[in-house]
Amino acid sequence: MHRLTVLYPPPADPDHFREYYVETHLPLAAKLPGILRSEYSLDVAALGGDSKYFAVFHADFESADAMQAALGSEAGKAVAADVPNYASGGVEMIHYPLA
Repeated sequence: MHRLTVLYPPPADPDHFREYYVETHLPLAAKLPGILRSEYSLDVAALGGDSKYFAVFHADFESADAMQAALGSEAGKAVAADVPNYASGGVEMIHYPLA
């Protein structure tokens, strides 16, 4: 199993982020081929101090190759192209095998 994690720094307009992300972006992400499971959280908090992140998204795939194929697919390209529509703070993506 392989996980993609997307970390979102605070956006300029948190309300717009929340609405657009839930109503438009997540349905696009659900169309990624080979996605086995996904989850997200908004209003991410840090232990002791301000959080560098506002939101987090996790998507699980069978393998790193399956994740790469999903990101390179037409659906993956659509998901990537949609990010500037809500994530004014940018995005940080990491991936790793699950133990």
